[in-house]
Amino acid sequence: MSVHQPTHRGSGFHLPSFRGNRAVPAPGEAVSAVAGTFTARAGVLASVRVLMGFVFLWAFLDKTFGFGYATASGKGWIDGGSPTEGFLGHVAVGPMESTFHAWAGAAWADWLFMLGLLGIGLALTAGVALRLAALAGTVMMALMWVAEWPPAKHLSDGSASMSTNPFVDYHLIYAVVLIALAAVSAGDALGLGRLWARLPLVRDHRWLR
Repeated sequence: MSVHQPTHRGSGFHLPSFRGNRAVPAPGEAVSAVAGTFTARAGVLASVRVLMGFVFLWAFLDKTFGFGYATASGKGWIDGGSPTEGFLGHVAVGPMESTFHAWAGAAWADWLFMLGLLGIGLALTAGVALRLAALAGTVMMALMWVAEWPPAKHLSDGSASMSTNPFVDYHLIYAVVLIALAAVSAGDALGLGRLWARLPLVRDHRWLR
């Protein structure tokens, strides 16, 4: 009687099994990894939020006190200058050109613009009322986009507009960032977002979140 060894049919080539070779992390390690990822993401979002807040706050401070950057020294709001006259008065293209000229230097336009800059800047920096900040900031950025009117190749006088992109510019990017920060509740990390959300008024009116 002869003994026959069992035969194994196959091609002799096997793909490595990554599932079988993968080490299973301990429960504590898995929690730690998730927490680390969340912390890193929250830190990045908080950094973007604070930087965006500084963009608006700096614009407010420079236009108010005339630090000599975008606003010349002695031309600040407290010196009697108008925060909107220079920008809106020089709009030279777009469907709202004449409208912006009419708004330029108006007291109501100055107050709305400056309160908007201050409110959005404080909200982003503190991490509160991000939905309101996103709404107000998007409206402001949309109006400024229309004032510069990137789609135009030429200004009203026929000169080149020097537009670098017919659609996307920093106003649009700022608006998208504001909406994204509000959507992910970026004020909860390194901000007062969680405390703000616990206020009775905010709990009853989620749009204030």
